[in-house]
Amino acid sequence: MELDDLKQRWKEKTNQKPTNKSIMEMIQHKSYGPVAALKRSYRKQVMVMLLIPFLFLLTNMDDISRPLTSVLYWCYVVFCIGMAAFSINNYMIADRMQRMDGVLKENLEQQITLLQTRMKWKIVGLRVVMLFFIVLVEVLPYFQHYRMLDKWHSLPVFTRYGAYAGLLILQYFINPLVLQHKFGRHLTSLKELVAEL
Repeated sequence: MELDDLKQRWKEKTNQKPTNKSIMEMIQHKSYGPVAALKRSYRKQVMVMLLIPFLFLLTNMDDISRPLTSVLYWCYVVFCIGMAAFSINNYMIADRMQRMDGVLKENLEQQITLLQTRMKWKIVGLRVVMLFFIVLVEVLPYFQHYRMLDKWHSLPVFTRYGAYAGLLILQYFINPLVLQHKFGRHLTSLKELVAEL
């Protein structure tokens, strides 16, 4: 008899839908929940993108002028700054979502859709940047000489272009998976929470 009562209470508790207040608390919580996880991911990406150019400089400490006079290095710096700015902008959108009081469901849905759209832009942007760097690596040896690029260009054209094609195919499949893991899953869980409001 007591076991049946316990089972009944358990079913009632599991069938209870979370209240709007508890959903909003989860969305607005500073340290857990999908928005907090998104903000952490964006913050990590900004730090990594700003750190990478300095790491390249550290690896060339024996001849610091070499990377500073390299077109390839400065293109990569511009790419890292662009990625950091994009992530900062996404972070600010997520931060606004977290700070909204008495927010309308439609407004939250709009912000989530915006972040999902920006994630798709990022996938396309990364493909364009990859093509740009491939063209740069092919064209740059005609203007500046790099020992590493000279070795690369000494390989047969078929090998180089095959490597580029493999890299593009790999990026085509891997980038969406990585972005889904880092950002998309949090956006999906956030969308599900907002749907319950």
